Amino acid sequence: MASLTFRNIPEDVKRLFHQRAAANGRSMEEEGRQLILEAVRPQGQPARESIGQMIYRLSRPGYDLPEVPDSPASYAGQEDE
Repeated sequence: MASLTFRNIPEDVKRLFHQRAAANGRSMEEEGRQLILEAVRPQGQPARESIGQMIYRLSRPGYDLPEVPDSPASYAGQEDE
């Protein structure tokens, strides 16, 4: 992955950016990534969900996992009766 470094950012801007990242529950680095992605993503394309966001969403009460249809692999190790 590529890296970017920003220099000569005014202290008040850095402080506000830090507050924004904290309000969104992100590090400053992750907040910067999200802002860049939003700025360059084509309009109408949904944001990608991070693995942490997906795990959080799926672990909330009331979320039901989809039923998986039976497959030959689901019977592996079972003896015929």
